[in-house]
Amino acid sequence: MKKIKVMFFIYQMGAGGAARTLLNIINNLDRNKFSPVLVTLNFDGSYEKELKEDVEFIKLDSRRLSRSVWSLAKIIRTRKVDLVFSTIPRVNTIAILASKLSFTRVKTVIREADNLGGTFKTNIQLFGFGLIYKLSDQIVSLSEGVKENLVKRYKIKPKDIEVIYNPVDLERINQNMTEGGIPDNHKELFSSSEKVVITAGRLVEQKDQKTLLEAFSRVTEKISSRLVILGEGPLENKLKQEAEELNIRDRVHFIGFQSNPYIYFKHADLFVLSSVHEGFSHVIAEALASGTPVVSTNCKSGPEEVLDKGEYGLLCEVGNAEEMGDKMLQVLTADRGKTSEIINKGYDRASHFDAKKIVRQYERVFAATLKEK
Repeated sequence: MKKIKVMFFIYQMGAGGAARTLLNIINNLDRNKFSPVLVTLNFDGSYEKELKEDVEFIKLDSRRLSRSVWSLAKIIRTRKVDLVFSTIPRVNTIAILASKLSFTRVKTVIREADNLGGTFKTNIQLFGFGLIYKLSDQIVSLSEGVKENLVKRYKIKPKDIEVIYNPVDLERINQNMTEGGIPDNHKELFSSSEKVVITAGRLVEQKDQKTLLEAFSRVTEKISSRLVILGEGPLENKLKQEAEELNIRDRVHFIGFQSNPYIYFKHADLFVLSSVHEGFSHVIAEALASGTPVVSTNCKSGPEEVLDKGEYGLLCEVGNAEEMGDKMLQVLTADRGKTSEIINKGYDRASHFDAKKIVRQYERVFAATLKEK
């Protein structure tokens, strides 16, 4: 049987959630049925080295998304690609246009990953993306909340959207926790009896680490603790200044991007997500899989679905440092029995997002889309 050639397209295989999702799909795709091709712009990405060896990886000469259309169309044509899969709005529009300009029978499946919109300008822009999205053959939303947003802001019909949660590579997470270790220069962060709170994500407005710092300052008034922040971004210096002003700078540790965050999660007492908006929140599911209790903002729209309305972790109001601090203390001061219960429930919830299960859903969507030829 001829294998289905799927081309995955993204800016770069960087440190973000979209790249991690593509990595999990590509690596877990059934090689008896599918042959994956990955195309990125001319950027180096931290996840490139984690791709399986049989993945055909093509890096375009350009770093400009708008200039990649014809190169992408040529690859689709010459590689005889059956289906193009992409994620992130601007990348999706380029993938759709390139597919049309390839003058082949290639099909397109696009994925929407976040709850975007709000301002008049942004809503108009999303409506424009929606017009192009309608030229695709299938749209995948990574949560029910994102689907609702696609219907509302992009004006997509609900019947044209398939909801598939993010795939979490549990096997890889367990391997990284078993075989990996915390670097020597970070071991002291976890060596004392102090409680360790951890977070991971880009240091940008969306992730709202400012509220987390305010909440953590409240926690330090009650119990001896430290905060470890994984991630990089333009707000790093501003956040460090905020920590200074809150008199907690010596208790907050900015350690940048880590290729194996799971070993850090494993040794922490609590993971906190402080985001203003998310599509799914891959990192929450990964924290649960690492055996780490979770407190998250109830932002639109992923955390509530991942944590099943608070069944598997505590939810708090967006931007409410007082409530976030209270929920953090609730977890950090729980007795050993309650903590074990929280951790075991987290493992159970993470199993719902196992990459092997989720990727089978993607495979069914890919096959069904091609049958419509």
